[in-house]
Amino acid sequence: MLTLEPSLLTIAYLVAAVLFILSLRGLSSQESAGSGNFMGMLGMAIAVGATLSNSSLSAYGITIAAVVVGGAIGLFLAARVAMTAMPELVALLHSFVGLAAVLVGVAAHLSGHSGTVVSIEIFVDIAIGSITLTGSIIAFFKLKGSLSGNPMLLPGRHVLNLAAVAATVVLGVLFVKAGQSDTALVYLGIMIAITGVLGMHLVLAIGGADMPVVVSMLNSYSGWTASAAGFMLGNDLLIITGALVGSSGAILSYIMCRAMNRSIVNVIFGGFGAKPKAKAKSEGDEEQREVDEIDIDGTVEALLHAKNVIVVPGYGMAVGRAQHAVREMTELVEARGGRVRFAIHPVAGRLPGHMNVLLAEAKVPYPIVLEMDEINDDFPETDVVLVIGANDIVNPGAQTDETSPIWGMPVLEVWNSKLVVVMKRSRATGYAGVDNPLFYHDATQMLFGDALASVTEIVTGLRAEAKAAA
Repeated sequence: MLTLEPSLLTIAYLVAAVLFILSLRGLSSQESAGSGNFMGMLGMAIAVGATLSNSSLSAYGITIAAVVVGGAIGLFLAARVAMTAMPELVALLHSFVGLAAVLVGVAAHLSGHSGTVVSIEIFVDIAIGSITLTGSIIAFFKLKGSLSGNPMLLPGRHVLNLAAVAATVVLGVLFVKAGQSDTALVYLGIMIAITGVLGMHLVLAIGGADMPVVVSMLNSYSGWTASAAGFMLGNDLLIITGALVGSSGAILSYIMCRAMNRSIVNVIFGGFGAKPKAKAKSEGDEEQREVDEIDIDGTVEALLHAKNVIVVPGYGMAVGRAQHAVREMTELVEARGGRVRFAIHPVAGRLPGHMNVLLAEAKVPYPIVLEMDEINDDFPETDVVLVIGANDIVNPGAQTDETSPIWGMPVLEVWNSKLVVVMKRSRATGYAGVDNPLFYHDATQMLFGDALASVTEIVTGLRAEAKAAA
C-alpha cells in the first residue's frame, strides 16, 4: 500500500487541520453550514487517508474493516434516527469517544512505554475518557427519558466529588511511580472505577433544564479526551482536532449558560456554590386553573387579520415533525400580506441549534429566523404569536418566581403580544418540570392537539380562505 514520507504526512495533517478550522467557521451561520460540513468531511477524509498511508501502520486489514463497519453504522444511524432523538444520539456518540480513549490508553500501557511524561499522558487520557464515557451514558438515558430529569442531589455530594478527584490524583502519582509493574495496572483499574462513578454522579446531579448545556459540555470533554490521546500517541492532528472540539464546546457551553443566566461552574458540578431554593410549584402541586381555549377556525381567523406574526418553535414541533407544515402556513400568511418571523431561543429543543436545523430542513428562509436577542423587543407590536410545542423558553416564571429552577433564565416574552396561541397536547410541564403561568395569561389561548395535525388544519383553513378570496 502507498506510504507517505514523514514530511508529506505532516503536510496532509496540516491541510486537514486547516479544513477543520474552516469547517467550524462555516458552521457558525446557517447560510454557510453546508460548506462548513463539506470542509469538515473533506478534512476527515484527508486525515484518514494520511493515517492509512503512515509507514508505521501495518494492520491494514483490521483498520480498513473498522472504517467500513463504523461508516456503515454511521450511515444507518443518520438514515434511521429522527431529529427528536438527535440529542441522545449525540450524547451516545460522545460516550464512544470516551470508550475509545480508555481502550487505547490501556492498550498503550500494556504495549510497553517508558518515561514519566508518557505515563502521565496515558493516565490523563484514560481519566478524562472514563468521565466522558459514563457521563455521556447517563446523559443519553436522561435525554431518552429512561432516567428522571430531576437532579440527584446526594448529601455532601461536593465533598464526594472532591474526594474522587483527590483519589484520582494520588492514584496518578502511584501509577507513574509503578512504571510497567502489575501494580500499575491495578492503580489504573481503580482510577477507571472512581472516574467512572464521578462521571455518572456529575451528570446525575444536573437538572433537566440544564441538559442542553450538558450535551455541549460532553462535546467539549470528548474533544479534550481526543487531544489527550493525541499527546499519548504523538499524533499532532489528533491534538489539534481535539483542542478545536474541546475549546469550541467549552465556548458554546459558556454562551448557553449566559443565555440561561447560569453559572457554568454550577452546571458542571451540579449546583456547586448555588444557594438552595424552595421547591418550585409543579403541575400537581395545586388544582389546575382554567385556561382559555381556541379552535382551528379561531386561529385561522386570527392569522387572516394579523399583520405581524411570530412563530416560536419548540420540542413539540420536532416531535410532531410539523416544520414542513409550518413553512406552508408561513407562505400562506405572507401571501395575504402578513409578516411572519421565527423566534429561536438558544436552548429550544434539547440540543443547541435543534430548531434551526429543523427549519432549515423545511427550507424556511434564513432571514426570517431570528435569535431571542434580535426579536424579544418586537413582541409588543406583534398581533399573533404561535407557540408550537415550546414550554420552558416562554415561561414567565423565569422572571417572577424565585423558587423556579429556571429563575433568571432569559425567555421569549411572548405574553407582551396581543394574542398568544399556545399549541400543545396538554398542559403538561416542560423539561424543567414546573408549571407555566403563560397558559393562564390574559393574552393566551390554548390550542390542544398534535402539532402536525393542528398546523395542517390551519393550512387547510388558510388555503380555503385564499380560494374564497380569489
